[in-house]
Amino acid sequence: MAGESLLAALTESRPLASAVAREARLPLLALEERRFAGGEFKLRPLESVRARQVFVLQSLAGTGAAPVCERLVRLLFLLQGLHDGGAHTVALLPYLAFARKDRRTQLRDPVTSRYVAELLEATHTDCVVGLDVHNPAAFDNAFRIPTVHLTALPSMAAHFAGTSRHKALAVVSPDIGGIKRAQLLHEQLTAEVGGAVELAFVTKRRARDVVSGGTLCGEVAGRTAIVLDDLCGTGGTLIRAAQACRSAGAESVQVAVTHAPMPEGLDALAASEAISGIVVTDSAALEPSARATASGKLLTLPIAPLLGETVRKMMNGAPVTPSR
Repeated sequence: MAGESLLAALTESRPLASAVAREARLPLLALEERRFAGGEFKLRPLESVRARQVFVLQSLAGTGAAPVCERLVRLLFLLQGLHDGGAHTVALLPYLAFARKDRRTQLRDPVTSRYVAELLEATHTDCVVGLDVHNPAAFDNAFRIPTVHLTALPSMAAHFAGTSRHKALAVVSPDIGGIKRAQLLHEQLTAEVGGAVELAFVTKRRARDVVSGGTLCGEVAGRTAIVLDDLCGTGGTLIRAAQACRSAGAESVQVAVTHAPMPEGLDALAASEAISGIVVTDSAALEPSARATASGKLLTLPIAPLLGETVRKMMNGAPVTPSR
């Protein structure tokens, strides 16, 4: 591909993109970002992108200043504008909004994850890279263009192996739907610590937005329980699971999530007496929760090294994930 590859990011994702650019050893594309009265905007690359590969990073976690729908529309406009300028684009989406609604559970339900996939495809982007999406199989099936699914689980396994090497451990899924994710961390953590790690899950039922259940299946007594999920929204599901682990005799409870798009969720976790610590990544590209940080429970794992390594492999045509 002619010309040097570039990394592009909109203002709201620029700090994370700068860290990824350093890891990937790529220059950041200069952009003109203008806003007009009434909420309209203009995005324009300030250098030629013709026949160049441009990695476009945008985290779709909303804030008051940049709501999720605006972030999505700005991403779509930027991808299409780069395509019109002759670029070959790759969308790097550390946090992919709307991914949880990937199937119909009620009559006339939307499949929102597929609609987002169709919007991204319409911009002629060549590939979409996601990180710990809610359902990797649904993510892959939603797109008719190549996708790459990354995971922060190896970083989490290395962290817990380093901090809990001499402790008895258990990996806990807060619901049945997350068992596969918990199994993957369980396997990696077992390999890291070289000892037996228990695997457990908590039952959860939702009907008309009312959550019930809370029965723990598995052995956590006398162990450090690591409650794992892809995302912390309000924190309710994770807190219920932590309380179930404590009631079953867990020595301590660590919560590990890749995405925390709502600072209020982290605050709720930090305020829970059942939770000893919280591990999260900076995938949402938001300012860390001040209250959760002040609690001393919060640890943030950076994703820039993972994204930077992925970009380098894609530029060199190397496999991004191990072949099966």
